[in-house]
Amino acid sequence: MGHIEIQRSRDEAVDQNPTAGCTCGEADEELPELDVQSIPHAVRHAAIFGAIESLRPGAGMIVSATHDPVPLLTQLSARHGDAFNTRYLDRGPERWRILIRNAG
Repeated sequence: MGHIEIQRSRDEAVDQNPTAGCTCGEADEELPELDVQSIPHAVRHAAIFGAIESLRPGAGMIVSATHDPVPLLTQLSARHGDAFNTRYLDRGPERWRILIRNAG
């Protein structure tokens, strides 16, 4: 097994090896879609913010929910201001889909 080095943060890991990419063998989707109903409620917002905050500048993802995620969007704005752009793709009644893009 190869050497594994644990970093304290993503930024520190990138600083240590800025050309390193994911080596899992899979490619990133153009716009990954996260169905938030598949995430346990107790950790849902933390998991969603982890996914959003991992987006590289210019990258985006779609958040899909069975209700209008206004509280999530309010928290996103409060935490990050205009660092992320949001746009509704679908507005219910069965599914809300929001494009979230890192504006950086």
